[in-house]
Amino acid sequence: MKKKILIVEDYLNIVEILTMRLEALGYDVVVAYDGHEGLQKARTLTPDLIILDVLLPKMNGFKVSRLLKFDSKFQDIPIIMLTSRESQHHRELGMEMGADEYVYKSDQKGTLLRLVNKYLKPVTN
Repeated sequence: MKKKILIVEDYLNIVEILTMRLEALGYDVVVAYDGHEGLQKARTLTPDLIILDVLLPKMNGFKVSRLLKFDSKFQDIPIIMLTSRESQHHRELGMEMGADEYVYKSDQKGTLLRLVNKYLKPVTN
């Protein structure tokens, strides 16, 4: 069975690129475009991993992460924050809110996909 990844991101180009790359690796991808929708989908679909933007409409990624990680039903779902907030303060805040990893959108070294594969073994067809 394919592993399910929830992408919570409001920037359509990033959603499209990530979806294409992750599906090519054999993952099932679900998308939410704001924090509230992301929280609801995380709670109803229980994905295997969440890629979470910080700056989101309706509810920021820090709050989404905190609400999930401080709930015993969802605390074991890995959360990778993917953000343009490139400061040590924001990285520390993300980790305090329960993120397992904190990756900058400007990182062009394939860090995000390596981290996804670290937490989930890719499924090949």
